[in-house]
Amino acid sequence: MLNWITNIISSMGYLGIALLMVLENIFPPIPSEVIMPLAGFTVQQGNLNLLFVILAGTVGSVLGALPWYYIGKRVGEKRLRQWVNKHGKWLTLSGEDIDKSKRWFKKYGWAVVFFGRLIPAIRTLISIPAGFEEMPFLPFLLYSTVGTLVWVGLLSYAGFVLGQNYQLVKKYLSPISIVVVVVLVVGLGIWFIRRRKKRQKGNN
Repeated sequence: MLNWITNIISSMGYLGIALLMVLENIFPPIPSEVIMPLAGFTVQQGNLNLLFVILAGTVGSVLGALPWYYIGKRVGEKRLRQWVNKHGKWLTLSGEDIDKSKRWFKKYGWAVVFFGRLIPAIRTLISIPAGFEEMPFLPFLLYSTVGTLVWVGLLSYAGFVLGQNYQLVKKYLSPISIVVVVVLVVGLGIWFIRRRKKRQKGNN
């Protein structure tokens, strides 16, 4: 797969990066943790521009997230779960994956669309419960774009800095990103609690 990804980026440039990131969202076995660091390494070699690489990866990833959002919205949870349980193995998906993304969405609300883009196990599937829960399209697009921009930017820059060792990104960045997200979620929760307490005091 690595050779295939390398050939796509080498032959198609920014368009190839965008297409690979579309596929990464639709077909999870294609990892962004390989695509974007490799693209960053290509920048280091002087063949591409880092800003355009990040923009291409972000656009492709957001476009790839839209089908899952509309599937969740149009098909509904019950029918989609039945389909995934029957055919999802070809996409390495299961009903448990849907449950996990749904729990995250219910627990953290719209913000999880942003935070979910930073977590490899969640980022692709978080669009589905957003569709189930009828999250409005514009907020979904905004949260998805900002979260994806952060994720793609981190991966691309890491590949640029590491050079030929870009494959280390996949090994080390995933657990780090989870820690970062946990810290952000805890911080956001504290902020909401404090804000609610202030409102309650103001009402009294």
